[in-house]
Amino acid sequence: MFGELRRMNVRQVALQFLNILTIAASALMIWKGLAVITNTESPIVVVLSGSMEPAFHRGDLLFLTLPRKAPVEINDICVFKLPERPIPIVHRVVKIHEDAKTKKEYILTKGDNNSRDDRALYNRGQMWINREHVVGKVKGFMPYVGMVTILMNDYPWMKFALLGVLGLFVLIHRE
Repeated sequence: MFGELRRMNVRQVALQFLNILTIAASALMIWKGLAVITNTESPIVVVLSGSMEPAFHRGDLLFLTLPRKAPVEINDICVFKLPERPIPIVHRVVKIHEDAKTKKEYILTKGDNNSRDDRALYNRGQMWINREHVVGKVKGFMPYVGMVTILMNDYPWMKFALLGVLGLFVLIHRE
């Protein structure tokens, strides 16, 4: 396996590194393109817990969109991110409250598999989330495709092993 790498000259190795960079740049462009098309900063998320079962299971890959003109409605499944929490949450909208004075929309969410609403998950003293906290509404999903992401987060060594194997594979194959 390493014999092929030894037979390559500097120019061929440099070309292989450029191929790796091209793949990484293409993935980034696809991600940013999806973000523009779906009008959300995170067009794809992975379900990390069982709080939305039976609708979504741990490891499901969700496709999001955030249309500018369509408001969030009751029973929509939304992804929201609170300022003090690093990980977005996927839950269903159960109540919407509009402040008559400020015309600001407040949302209450709940996981389908949870017995109570999400007020315990919100920041201390917060009873509702703001519309600005919503990252996107779920428009589709692929079951269990995100398990790879969960496994790589749970076992960091797996991420490095996979990247190493892929990098080595790209380097030793000239096509």
